[in-house]
Amino acid sequence: MQLDKIVNYHKALADPTRIRMLILLSEGEMTGQELAEKLYLSPATITHHAAKLRAVSLIHERRDKNAIYFSLDQYFLKQYEGSLQTLLAKPANALAKEVEPMDEKNERLKASVLRNFFTAEGKLKHIPAQLKKKRIVLESLAEQLQEGRSYSEKELNAFIKQYHPDFATIRREFIMHAYLYREQEVYERNPREMWERWETLA
Repeated sequence: MQLDKIVNYHKALADPTRIRMLILLSEGEMTGQELAEKLYLSPATITHHAAKLRAVSLIHERRDKNAIYFSLDQYFLKQYEGSLQTLLAKPANALAKEVEPMDEKNERLKASVLRNFFTAEGKLKHIPAQLKKKRIVLESLAEQLQEGRSYSEKELNAFIKQYHPDFATIRREFIMHAYLYREQEVYERNPREMWERWETLA
């Protein structure tokens, strides 16, 4: 996860009201009105703070008739929790360090998966069902995206369709396995050290 995302995450948490909102939401989904009543605040104030938390993907928001429901985004909570630890565990001069080389067995496996799941023209035949093979395929596709560039959803869909027609599934898998970061329908490639490592899977 990129450094500015981590900074924005901590800025969003630098407010007692937002921390209290997250604590309440840890018990389950709540409406804005319920949060306002429990925190003795106006609904407008809750909406303001919810926007800050939603901007860094800490909460989900859904509408049901006239009510707005909020819930925690557990996926991004875990991503943020691990991202700072990852950065602090690395020497300052190694932030751009490449992933350690794979051993020969993993190199052979990766070559075999890419050979079996991609055509000679580079098209993806189908998305692997096995998690380890799926991550190898996703990693190969993510490597084709430019680090540091922002992609609109339309641009990302067009990129994926070069390889496979089911762009919605692959886009979702990119996010789930931390290859990409999404914020307000804008997508960016995470640094390689944040990608989920398929080598650790059995």
